[in-house]
Amino acid sequence: MFGDMMGKLKEAQEKVEATKKRMDTVMVDEKSSDGLLKVTLTANRELKSIDIDDSLLDDKEQLEDYLIITMNKAIKKATEINEAEIAAVAKEGMPNIPGLDMFK
Repeated sequence: MFGDMMGKLKEAQEKVEATKKRMDTVMVDEKSSDGLLKVTLTANRELKSIDIDDSLLDDKEQLEDYLIITMNKAIKKATEINEAEIAAVAKEGMPNIPGLDMFK
């Protein structure tokens, strides 16, 4: 029984690792409210691209504000996707261990 439980835990761990790798291929796009700035990152929160409208290049402070706001929204969205995917895979792979029902 213990060996079977360890096998299931190892399998769950492998599924979590595979999901983490897959998150590198899930792209999250976020735009500023007026569409002048667009960022793309992976669900693992790796920045892939930034598209800046030329009109933002005249005002450094405005551009910095746009980057902070838009990047934070994109990071939040990517984190939510990442955590939901990892949690789903981890929960699915957990063996049924008596006494651990409270963690489900």
